[in-house]
Amino acid sequence: MTASAEQVTAAVLVIGDEILSGRTKDRNIGYIAEYLTAIGVDVREVRVVPDVEEEIVAAVNALRARYSYVFTTGGIGPTHDDITADSVAKAFGVGIDIDPRARAMLLEYIKPEDLNEARLRMARIPHGAELVENPVSKAPGFWIGNVIVMAGVPTIMQAMLDQVAPKLKTGVRMLSQTVRADAREGDVGGPLGEIAKANPEVSIGSYPFMGEDGRPNTNLVLRSRDDAKLAAAVAQVEAMVAALPRRA
Repeated sequence: MTASAEQVTAAVLVIGDEILSGRTKDRNIGYIAEYLTAIGVDVREVRVVPDVEEEIVAAVNALRARYSYVFTTGGIGPTHDDITADSVAKAFGVGIDIDPRARAMLLEYIKPEDLNEARLRMARIPHGAELVENPVSKAPGFWIGNVIVMAGVPTIMQAMLDQVAPKLKTGVRMLSQTVRADAREGDVGGPLGEIAKANPEVSIGSYPFMGEDGRPNTNLVLRSRDDAKLAAAVAQVEAMVAALPRRA
């Protein structure tokens, strides 16, 4: 992992009709966002697109031009609708074929007599791409340009993310602190806005929830890359919360 003073950004592109139809509930977006945030990469956008080549190509090209990295999940399996690899190759304007390295990886998991045409689809890699190892089931993902293509199965995606993380350029890690308001969101909205204006380098959000006592409550979450500025803003928020009328 290479630390940089610059901000490093990312987008997550989820590919699959099954996500859009609701048949499969996505479990990857939150995991990737939390993982990348922890190492100093800011996830700025998430898109979900169907298994349609033109839409995948358009999304890949739009996102890779805008962010430091694009992480895709889904569409690299053995079936006819697994078209992510072909679509990414088209987005980069390169060819795609069975990669001998990927084929060898598959043979670590599959008997040669079982390596049929469908399974060989998982060895088709865009020309010039680096392989992303898959310690779970061996079928690799790949990394081309700033686009990292991973499986949709959560356990496999997580293993692939572990493989690529040490090679990522990262920025200064975002720090976070939560202050419980013991008040409704509307009670803190005004003064919280003033504190936010006075601390432009600190992101401040309010998140309502239902407390253990059955009454509305609010968590105030402050985020910054600067420890001192975060601490100063937290002190102001804590003072604001302490000055609120106490609920009976």
